[in-house]
Amino acid sequence: MTKKLRVGVIGAGIAARHMIGYDWNKDLFEVPVLCSLDEDRGRELCAKHSIPEYTQNADELFARDDLDIIDVSTPPDSHFELCKKGIESGKHVICEKPLFGSIADVDEMSRIVARSNGRKLMPIFQYRYGSGLQKLKRLIELGLTGRPFMTTIETHWWRGPAYYEVPWRGKWKSELGGGLLGHAIHAHDMLNYVHGACAEVFAYGATLVNKIEVEDTMALAVKMQNGSLATLSMTLGSRKEISRLRFCFHDLVAESILEPYTMGRDPWTFIAGTEEHQKRIDDALAGYEPTEDGYTRQFELFHQAIMDGKEPPVTLQDARNSLELVTAAYYSQRTGKPTPMPITAEHPLYRSWLPEEERRMAASA
Repeated sequence: MTKKLRVGVIGAGIAARHMIGYDWNKDLFEVPVLCSLDEDRGRELCAKHSIPEYTQNADELFARDDLDIIDVSTPPDSHFELCKKGIESGKHVICEKPLFGSIADVDEMSRIVARSNGRKLMPIFQYRYGSGLQKLKRLIELGLTGRPFMTTIETHWWRGPAYYEVPWRGKWKSELGGGLLGHAIHAHDMLNYVHGACAEVFAYGATLVNKIEVEDTMALAVKMQNGSLATLSMTLGSRKEISRLRFCFHDLVAESILEPYTMGRDPWTFIAGTEEHQKRIDDALAGYEPTEDGYTRQFELFHQAIMDGKEPPVTLQDARNSLELVTAAYYSQRTGKPTPMPITAEHPLYRSWLPEEERRMAASA
């Protein structure tokens, strides 16, 4: 009989989407308690998903011995402390993106998890599990793509003034970054998911759309460790919202749909260089068996990892790869220089990419 894991959820914003993932996995999870500082939204979410207990005190969740998992779905600046408390209280942890505010925090959390007697922390990158992207992964695994050449990724969305009426948005201290960190990070994770880690980035960034502290438009040129190149563009000033991923390999081109928030899903196109190879591609994809996607699939795989004692489907190293790209891009933007990766403890932005923290550390050096 499958064991149900009990989840305590912290947050009532993006947590609403997490709850859909748990609802679709009712044989694997139950959610007995939700914590939110926003009582109206918290109680509304409890009522909608039949969550029996509501609290405004997160410490109550850490103190309970009847919870297996803490789900951290709060603003970014609270992630590290909540994850730390969750792991040290003996729970597994799921945490929304962006995971933390520095590479140093990721490395410290890796040490905390390593001494936790088997507790697991899974960052959220649910876009990985769309059928279109999974088909590309299948073709790579079957050796049908050939050597990678070029990837282009566009995250062109719209965020007007109303979006930034939420007090923690648009500020370095609470949101930790702008569109590069909070919006394009999913698409950029898909780059790492397909090609592995980045090797170097050159970036231009600007605040052009709204009167906010953080960037809302960026252009990145990237070298990948596998030798291929990529161009990444992000803006929150696109009146027509699209996301597009295009992967050029020696033997085929794979291209996503343009739907801004579910670009990993079908129907992707896979165009080969010859009729003979196109048939091999089509035959391979005919055997693809679709699964649930998004949060539903990532949570399902996390349950399996816990039951099997294996690594979660998204790891701290995956989060580190994504935040290295963010860190390097901010550094390149500020210095006007190409920035290599990985980001090590000697890097000026290793402990924080926040401008005020960077200035403070420079002054104390």
